[in-house]
Amino acid sequence: MARRTRAALTAALAIALLAGCGDDGGAAPGRAGTPTPAATGEPWFDEIAAAESAVRVGGAGTPCPLPVTFPVPKGWKPKGIDAPTDETGAEIFAALARRGGTTARCEVDGRRAGGGFLRVWTADQPTAQPRAALEAYVAGTRDAVGDTRYREVRVGGLDGVEATWVETSELLDEDERAWAVAVRAGDRTVLLTAKESLLAEPADLLPAYRLAVSGLGVTA
Repeated sequence: MARRTRAALTAALAIALLAGCGDDGGAAPGRAGTPTPAATGEPWFDEIAAAESAVRVGGAGTPCPLPVTFPVPKGWKPKGIDAPTDETGAEIFAALARRGGTTARCEVDGRRAGGGFLRVWTADQPTAQPRAALEAYVAGTRDAVGDTRYREVRVGGLDGVEATWVETSELLDEDERAWAVAVRAGDRTVLLTAKESLLAEPADLLPAYRLAVSGLGVTA
């Protein structure tokens, strides 16, 4: 219970800071976004099926105009993340919304649906390729990183690279597993990320992540 409380407080702080930055609003053939054969259990949890789609995010006129579009389940709310212009806001943005040569562009909040968060990042350098961008993202944290694994995937109609790893928070002394997929969309590499916490365990978070990954497509 104490571990859950600490994680909740940390998540709430990060949510509050990021919220000020935005405006409202796998693989061979098989199940899209997963390899064949599937890897059951930790670290990939491929046995966890995708949730049902409710709305598509990423196109023009949505809260998150992005180089990609993807489906999200019912109850998951997308919000664009824009860089603030004031100095304090810019510092907070740099700390929370920039990582390893990428910048956060969209956050999909699934807390009310019992999940966690999905986030979309774009590589700052247009020439950055998916594997290199993903490796830099994984390494771009102050927390200790371990048990890092990569695999090539086919998501939607796109070739991509997926990673999973464990981050150990020095502040909370807790391990949290994360997942991310990187694809090339037009002239930019895009990352879709998910990270477990005591507010969102794999069974809560991965159905939405699987849905989004399996439905990734380039924005028309």
